[in-house]
Amino acid sequence: MFKNYLKIAWRNLKKNKGYSAINIGGLALGMAVTLIIGLWIQDELTHNSYFKNKDRIAQVFQSQTFNGQIGTGPAIPRPLETAFRDGYADNFEHLVMSSWTTSQYLKYKEISLSRTGNFMQAEAPEMLDLTILKGEKDGLREINSIMLSESAAEALFGKEDPIGKIIEVNSQYDMMVTSVYEDIPANNSFHDTQFVMPWEKYITTQEWVKNAIEFWGNNSFQMFVQIADNTSMEQVTANIRDVKKNADEDNAEFNPQLFLFPMTEWYLRGNFENGKQVGGRIKYVWLFGIIGAFVLLLACINFMNLSTARSEKRSKEVGIRKSIGSQRNQLIYQFLSESFLVVLFAFLLSIALVLLSLNGFNELARKEIEFPWANSSFWIVSIVFIAFTALLAGSYPALYLSSFRPVDVLKGTFKAGRYAGLPRKILVVLQFTVSVAFIIGTVIVMQQINHAKNRPIGYDKEGLVQIPTFSQDFEGKYDLMRNEFLATGAVVEMSSSSSPTTRIWSNRNGFDWEGKPEGFQEDLAWTEVSWEYAKSLDLKIVQGRDFSREFASDSNAVLLNQTAVKYMGITDPIGKFLKDNDEDDPDPPLRIIGVVEDMIAQSPYEPVKQGVYVFDKNGNSSFYNLRLNPKQSANQSIATIERVFRTHFPNIPFHYDFVDDEYGEKFAAEERIGSLSAIFTALAILISCLGLFGLTSFVAEQRTKEIGVRKVLGASVFNVWNMLSKDFLKLVSISSFIAIPISYYVMNGWLQEYPYRVILEWWIFALAVIGALAITILTVSFIAIRAANANPVNSLRTE
Repeated sequence: MFKNYLKIAWRNLKKNKGYSAINIGGLALGMAVTLIIGLWIQDELTHNSYFKNKDRIAQVFQSQTFNGQIGTGPAIPRPLETAFRDGYADNFEHLVMSSWTTSQYLKYKEISLSRTGNFMQAEAPEMLDLTILKGEKDGLREINSIMLSESAAEALFGKEDPIGKIIEVNSQYDMMVTSVYEDIPANNSFHDTQFVMPWEKYITTQEWVKNAIEFWGNNSFQMFVQIADNTSMEQVTANIRDVKKNADEDNAEFNPQLFLFPMTEWYLRGNFENGKQVGGRIKYVWLFGIIGAFVLLLACINFMNLSTARSEKRSKEVGIRKSIGSQRNQLIYQFLSESFLVVLFAFLLSIALVLLSLNGFNELARKEIEFPWANSSFWIVSIVFIAFTALLAGSYPALYLSSFRPVDVLKGTFKAGRYAGLPRKILVVLQFTVSVAFIIGTVIVMQQINHAKNRPIGYDKEGLVQIPTFSQDFEGKYDLMRNEFLATGAVVEMSSSSSPTTRIWSNRNGFDWEGKPEGFQEDLAWTEVSWEYAKSLDLKIVQGRDFSREFASDSNAVLLNQTAVKYMGITDPIGKFLKDNDEDDPDPPLRIIGVVEDMIAQSPYEPVKQGVYVFDKNGNSSFYNLRLNPKQSANQSIATIERVFRTHFPNIPFHYDFVDDEYGEKFAAEERIGSLSAIFTALAILISCLGLFGLTSFVAEQRTKEIGVRKVLGASVFNVWNMLSKDFLKLVSISSFIAIPISYYVMNGWLQEYPYRVILEWWIFALAVIGALAITILTVSFIAIRAANANPVNSLRTE
């Protein structure tokens, strides 16, 4: 019997090829979008699933209060390790101090390359449960050992066995490869950790790290822990909360509060505001989950609308079948089997669409998602979904049509009823409400991105190149390299700095100045720079003057940005002094010689932070900043710079970054969200239009004779077009007025997360409404004009 149902269903699909194509195509498109979004969400939710102990691993965070505002972050002081090991060892199974993930130069024979990694304590491989491919898991037990990721080992050694080989790091010291571990997958923390070196090596090679052992005010380190089996994150947090506050009397005024931030929340819930956790990327998971659900809903609405509309034409079929003995349940099974067949075909087509688009989606979303062929849960969910969708879409025609009295249908006295089309109208309104809301949301997201992009950044990022200078080979060579680069003509100015142009690497407090309010707790972004820093970045001096080689006293000079002047409450800052209130500091006070225009060094969506630029007299630069000659091509200039670089640093790989690319990365997450939202919005509109196209075709077909009579009586093409279009335009207008307040509420709430944000204006909503009406007119007009131009003689012969 079931085989017979499917055979009849197949024949009905073939008989109505146009409607079948719209039904299957629209549903397949909606399913494909939902599948891709579902795979993306799964990838997001399974971040850090690589680590077996993820539920018990955490990072130590601290919150500190500055002038009533609480700042939260992972930077902690080095003495905290001793305090934890001495007083709280029972709380932890593993405790690991770590540097930040930074680039190092690795060299083996003639191969030299730059890779990112960490200095970590010996427990790290066990805590992270690294998969060791070669060598030993406790590969950090010796001070001169190094563990390499599989890709880093292959890049350095090729097919050679790396174990026991000696590599040179930063032209500074030799390290022996003790282990090769499997690359940590992309959707995990520590993915960029391509090597691990012993923490003890970090201490012995960096004097400032060694000196930080008793300095509670130096928050320059990270600590990762795995809690003991007999405790919980909450219990350990309660135990350690006031450790730093009690141990560091000098900084107790900042009320430092320690807590454990679980690995399971690092990626999705990593944002803090005034000491409170306020989410993070989880908002994107919810956003795309909602988009996926609504896109699928639109596709299902199309399916239901067209199924119910077409089913009413089959009333005579129902009447005949019932008159020859068909039971109601048989008719129900028949309609449900047809619905199931459509959904099954749509699902198979959706899989093909996903496979075709997955590579492009991965490139756009910066993911490495694969189709889950071997995932049984995926197929179980898919089967349930197919059955549910088929039941949902087929239930109305099945129950409604199977209830007809055959005598009424066959006599021709059956009428669908005055409100038979009401459910379809409601569904169309819902469909276009979602589509209009998507249009408004996408426009606002793009506006916010462009608003931040067009924000004055305070310096000229075009033609500005950064070269990292992490090796000791660079020490004492700044003036030499500047002269060499300038002599080539490829560079018009050069400077050095302790932080990259697009980041703030250091924050300091503990300063006094004239007029400082009593009890004021300052937090200043600190950058050490060379003489020509402002010139190379094209920073505008708004008060005073720049650093100058003509003034020897400028070695104790400082520049403030405009925000710092306001923040510190200094009137007429030129000539004032900034004094370190540490009595043991031998350096004289810093004299303020100038004020520079604010430059964006952090998020372009946030206010500029108060910053000071101090002359670098100790050679602590981490970057060369080169202003390329605008009269030469960038490629030509880079080639010249590389030639000079390799002459002086033959053992160091030439690595550089364009600052405009680095700055552009600040928009990457929002731009990806905006691009994906635009694509999904376009697909949602397409799905809605497919449904509208199908319904318009059905209405035109139903009213074929009426159109013929009207034309014979003198109706114009416009009259016929108006007759077929006005109802749909009314429905879309209603949708627009429903979508506007919903969109305003949601997007206004989203914009509140950005201190520097666009203002919602009326034209955005008007544009969305006009766009929706225009799309409706174009979709309906094709069918309406074709029906209006049909020969009325043929129309009147239609039965």
